[in-house]
Amino acid sequence: MIPLSPLSIALLAAVVTGTAAAILAWRERPEAGATWLSVLLVGQVWWTTFLVFELETPTLAAKALWYDIQWIGVVTIPIAWLLFALEYTGRDRYVTPRTILGLAAVPLATLVVVAAGDPGGLIRADATVAESPVGSFLRVEPGPWYYVIAGYTYLLGLFGSVPIVQLVRDDARPFRGQSAALLVGTAAPWASSILYLSGAIPVAGLDPTPLAFAVSGVAYLLALSRFRLLALAPAPRRRARQLVFEHLHDPAFVVGTEGYVVDLNQSAVDVFEIERRTAVGESASAVVPRYDALADAEVDPSPLVIVGADGRRPYEVTVRNVTDTHSRSIGRVVVFHDVGDYLGQQQRLDVLNRVFRHDVRTETNLICGYAEVLAGDPTDERALGVITESATRILELSERTRTASELFGPTADPPSPIALDEAVRSVAAELADEHPHARVSVADDLPDVRVPAVVTVIAENLCSNAIRHNDAESPSVWLDASVADGWADLVIADDGPGIDEAEYEVLARGTETPLDHGSGIGLWIVKWATDHVGGNLSFERREPCGTTVTVSLPTVGGGAETTDYPDNGNPGDDYPRDGPNGDDSPVGVR
Repeated sequence: MIPLSPLSIALLAAVVTGTAAAILAWRERPEAGATWLSVLLVGQVWWTTFLVFELETPTLAAKALWYDIQWIGVVTIPIAWLLFALEYTGRDRYVTPRTILGLAAVPLATLVVVAAGDPGGLIRADATVAESPVGSFLRVEPGPWYYVIAGYTYLLGLFGSVPIVQLVRDDARPFRGQSAALLVGTAAPWASSILYLSGAIPVAGLDPTPLAFAVSGVAYLLALSRFRLLALAPAPRRRARQLVFEHLHDPAFVVGTEGYVVDLNQSAVDVFEIERRTAVGESASAVVPRYDALADAEVDPSPLVIVGADGRRPYEVTVRNVTDTHSRSIGRVVVFHDVGDYLGQQQRLDVLNRVFRHDVRTETNLICGYAEVLAGDPTDERALGVITESATRILELSERTRTASELFGPTADPPSPIALDEAVRSVAAELADEHPHARVSVADDLPDVRVPAVVTVIAENLCSNAIRHNDAESPSVWLDASVADGWADLVIADDGPGIDEAEYEVLARGTETPLDHGSGIGLWIVKWATDHVGGNLSFERREPCGTTVTVSLPTVGGGAETTDYPDNGNPGDDYPRDGPNGDDSPVGVR
């Protein structure tokens, strides 16, 4: 048996380490990059194995054959390295069949030339057998295509190293160790190849690149075992950050330093009805709602009222600068937080707190006081009447509170549609039964359209308030409705004393104070119900007495998107503000 040359023995050590690393990488499938790292290591093992065959073969023809077979491994390595780097760092969207086919064009052309016998000496201009102390090898004079494939290999290697280098300074220590090991593993063959092409190798014509694969194998083994290369890859982290941005519930825009939109998430597309393809590259002032106001350092911190797919909504806006590793500003992220539900819930809690703290307590004190009177004189009918009235008012407050919780609480179901004419006539009939002394009139030509079911709650509370706050022997309430441009206007008028201006101010402001609050909860329920479906409220005094309230609700199948609301320009105003008819009446009802 002929002993192996010293160079072959060294190359077999590289084959062993490379094979071990390839097996470990293959076992990590389907982790990001595992398959392509396995292909890379198999390419190195292929190249090294057939170089051993070349060294141990005595004839020129045999050496040339094994030399040609090595090209399969040679051209596989750079493609596998680039694809591994892309998958490993979370850039797998670039790893597509089209990309792979494009990257393989030059390598496939190389293999075709080799399989065709290298006509014209494109790869091997000349080849001779060279004897050296380390073994007998094929000394090759490169042809022009050899330098093409060499340059292409270095180019892919460089591109693949860029995302790996970015991890060297990562905050996570495992990723720093992984990237360092990977760079060592790829730098060793690079350096050997460059030394070979520059003629700096002591043994002329000997390509030491396969020998460097021993260093690569050790480095990859270290990365796989010590730094958990594939078990703990950065790919999920990068992808997760993309998903968080894309599926963030709040609309978000990324704006470059020159004021152009760089990116936006799906929520921004849906909420503000923006076309993503046309938005990217456009001026932020033309795409991002109220961007000019956000760019102003003196902008009011109050929520911005913006028209979107769900009508007019209040948004708190967060603007954060995006900086590079040198702390230089490279853009800004603008995030819109819809605080409508939060403000509405806070408003409801404040009102309910006042109801229980003031109204219920007042009625309870009356009951307790007159209960003592009854204890002294059980025949006092006045005391009995006060107790009955107070208890009735407490029950009414309790029922209205339950209604508010069911309709507008965090677990409330979306409003369902209902026929407007049927709802109005049903409410009128119930009022007539409950208040037989009142005159409830309904217009004959009510429109046959469907609106959110909260119209029933709105009509009930408005009409009940109108009757109960009217001291006339026979109070009157008139109901009418009309439809235009996707909006249904429900008009309720009465002949009572009218609404106190303090009530208007509280409802328009949207908040109560211990000294400045409403007189009940019914008007708040009407406001919440209207806001809940993106509607609008307006009112005016009726001559000679009373109030006319107009409630505008979107019809089913048409609505806010068909009406262009004027912008009052005051982000601190409560919402919605302007009515479908363009008036700027304060928000308020009886």
